[in-house]
Amino acid sequence: MELTAIYHRPESEYAYLYKEDQLHIRIRTKINDVQKVILHYGDPFIFIEDKYEAKKEMTKVTSDALFDYWQITVSVDFARIQYLFELLDEEGHGVYYGDKGCVEHTQENLDADGNGFKLPYIHEIDGCQVPDWVSNTVWYQIFPERFANGNPKLTPDGAREWDAELAPNRDDFFGGDLQGIIDHLDYLKDLGITGLYLCPIFEATTNHKYDTTDYFEIDRHFGDKEVFRNLVDEAHKRGIKIMLDAVFNHIGYQSAQWQDVLKNGEKSPYKDWFHIQEFPVTEDKLQNPRQLPYHTFAFASYMPKLNTANPEVRDYLLSVATYWIENFDIDAWRLDVANEIDHQFWRDFRKAVLAKKPDLYILGEIWHTSQPWLQGDEFHAVMNYPLSESIKDYFLRQRKKTEQFISEINSQSMYYKQQISEVMFNLLDSHDTERILTTAKGNIQHVKAALTFLYLQKGTPCIYYGTELALIGGPDPDCRRVMPWDRVSEDNDMLNFMKKLIKIRKDVARIIQHGNYCLEEVKPDVLALSWNYQGKEVQAIFNQSSENFVLERDFVDLASHCHLKDGQQVILPDGFVVYMID
Repeated sequence: MELTAIYHRPESEYAYLYKEDQLHIRIRTKINDVQKVILHYGDPFIFIEDKYEAKKEMTKVTSDALFDYWQITVSVDFARIQYLFELLDEEGHGVYYGDKGCVEHTQENLDADGNGFKLPYIHEIDGCQVPDWVSNTVWYQIFPERFANGNPKLTPDGAREWDAELAPNRDDFFGGDLQGIIDHLDYLKDLGITGLYLCPIFEATTNHKYDTTDYFEIDRHFGDKEVFRNLVDEAHKRGIKIMLDAVFNHIGYQSAQWQDVLKNGEKSPYKDWFHIQEFPVTEDKLQNPRQLPYHTFAFASYMPKLNTANPEVRDYLLSVATYWIENFDIDAWRLDVANEIDHQFWRDFRKAVLAKKPDLYILGEIWHTSQPWLQGDEFHAVMNYPLSESIKDYFLRQRKKTEQFISEINSQSMYYKQQISEVMFNLLDSHDTERILTTAKGNIQHVKAALTFLYLQKGTPCIYYGTELALIGGPDPDCRRVMPWDRVSEDNDMLNFMKKLIKIRKDVARIIQHGNYCLEEVKPDVLALSWNYQGKEVQAIFNQSSENFVLERDFVDLASHCHLKDGQQVILPDGFVVYMID
């Protein structure tokens, strides 16, 4: 048995309170190395003959290229637990694993009080609590300047013609606004959308609005507060939640605070609002981005970084966050560049916003594994870019082997506590990436397969505006083309596909969110995904091979690219099928 591969950590994603009195306990072992894992557990203050009150065999829930992952759900009577793992190989040889590491497989070591891991007292307030509504939400991301022009009077001077075939330049304006979103809420409801994620809408100088000049005002090209209030109200009437984008890492160059620093230097009352290394800040010092006298987002001189550890900055930004909840009843905050802001600020942020709205969703923009931010005192979830990249590499870029893809997906499923995984923000493209149809080099079937796989994952899926209308676009700014409204029709294949896929997701969401899953290669480059929960099962087959794949069973077709041949269901190359088993 490979002892160095064995891993567990209490009060982490390996041991945590899931719901009510349910504890999830996990352990990792070397792949195909351990035949059985038994959890011995009980109250640390009850001493019976063998020290532990109960034992249960754990379930191997998934495996990646290197490790097996085991999990069990247990309940305890007095909100505390002591537990020890018994690991056995195929020959029956074993070890005990606990707080002192691996020890010899003897009764004495099983009985020894100090060998067990402990959760001394399980406080519900310390658990990772997430809003109930999020796991059932299907999101739609809107870049407001490019979605729809509902009030031409607000259109900026010099705006370009509304034409999706035009590749935008970085500084172009087209005239999208909030009224345009309101005008198309029925379209979004018909599509099946239940949550809108809006890129920044506050006063700013750019088309993307990530250079905020006033957090308390709607950008004049988008409308005003009454229009926004109407947007929230009309969305809520249709069962659609609203998530705003909070840009708190940095502020715009034209903001009153930064302009005061430029004017008054070290005498400015805002000088400590930023990370300034050298005064005065003058134009001649901005020529070389890597030698800026102040910290910025990336090396963008027009986005000076805020010092969120400064109590004045913290209080100001928290007042922004609560203002839009109290006065406009928004449902969620998406937090831009969340990993570059101090943890204490986010802890304060969570307390402030949840005090105003306990079921508000807090989503961080982080592009990598994010355990430090998902312990229950900062965010509810992050944008799931690791999942996105794995799916795109496999289905769209076609450069990942099936075995490696399965390993990555399985490994990612163990990153976080289950309640966190249930509300992870799953996406394939966004305003920061090239569009998936472009990634797929125009292959719409590859896009459909990738979206289908995404919508069958635990978490809450999001579609980027225009994807349902086969909008293309390379990296920023080309991924921010205008919405091609002229393509909307009853016979638009991609639009109808997305409607069907979203309906499927809603129909099987409970099975996916709470069920057990299996991902395996049933034949070379033929991927099988299944979820089962309370006697119901959802299965999907993705044929990534160059040959037809015959499905040896009848099924209720939910979404497919296959055909009937000699009475058999044949999945074509690059095809897929999703079906239910009762």
